[in-house]
Amino acid sequence: MSADAVRPHAVRPHAVRPLRLGVLGCADIARRRMLPSLERQPLVEVTAVASRTSEKARQFTDLFGGTPVEGYERLLERDDVDAVYIPLPPEMHVEWTLRALAAGKHVLCEKPFATSLADAEKAVAFARERGLLLMEGFMFLHHSQHARVRELVADGLIGEVQLFSSEFGIPLRPAAEPGGTPRRASTLPEVAAYPIRAAQLFLGPGLRVAGAQERPASAYGPSPAGSALLVSPSGAAAQLAYGVEHAYISGYGLWGSRGRLRLERAFSTPDDFTPVLKVERDGEVSEMALDKDHHFTNIAGVFARAVLHGEDFAPHAEAILDHARLVEEVERAAGR
Repeated sequence: MSADAVRPHAVRPHAVRPLRLGVLGCADIARRRMLPSLERQPLVEVTAVASRTSEKARQFTDLFGGTPVEGYERLLERDDVDAVYIPLPPEMHVEWTLRALAAGKHVLCEKPFATSLADAEKAVAFARERGLLLMEGFMFLHHSQHARVRELVADGLIGEVQLFSSEFGIPLRPAAEPGGTPRRASTLPEVAAYPIRAAQLFLGPGLRVAGAQERPASAYGPSPAGSALLVSPSGAAAQLAYGVEHAYISGYGLWGSRGRLRLERAFSTPDDFTPVLKVERDGEVSEMALDKDHHFTNIAGVFARAVLHGEDFAPHAEAILDHARLVEEVERAAGR
């Protein structure tokens, strides 16, 4: 676990009140993962949940506490909300982030934060102007398994890294019912964000796009799958594949001069799951059990601590921009 992460069930210092958080939207990810995780995070208190209908908001507050609010704008008007978590569809992220910032609220927003670099730049500039924290919700980055893998690689376990490979595929139903009624499902940018961000984590800044492609439209959406080839300043490459018409896969591997390693369930890791790192080196294969962790709880702690302790917001803003730039380059290379 990173030094900035807060462990579940940690004792809150008496001098620090919790960050009062409002939730904009009753998305499935909020119900399944984020709100149950917030119950374990002592630095955060959910004070309100907004939906387009009071009935839907009340369904959430009956389970997780807080006040049900009909309408996102009404939640932003509340004095008992210091910050908001936004699990809305990607096309709504920037609009409601800007509204939240204008209302003086810090923002933790699901990924991908923006559908264009220009929108990301606009939101980051406004957050800086207002002196507010804007953070993109890459929860997987706050699972201790990735820090452990980075430590092992830095210690020379597999030698000099030559290749990073990653795949994320989600088996979804077609995007429309047989009669043509559209379904709301994950989009390609939502799925592609994970391998792309993981490549940045392991290969560092300055990645350039050597090539990319997207599959043509199908019943699963306008761009159901894609892949990208990235190259780091050192010459190490990243081979990435992602899609929403696949059997499930969620992992990455690193291939070095002395060996290679592979981690499965890397992005959608359950809290009670014990990660297993497979290592091949010098002709021998071994497995290493890594620690279980609570990455949704951890990211909420990082977000709250930055606000409550007055930490530097700049790294979170720069991370949004760096990711948005790379995604836009990938999309351009794929012919979008």
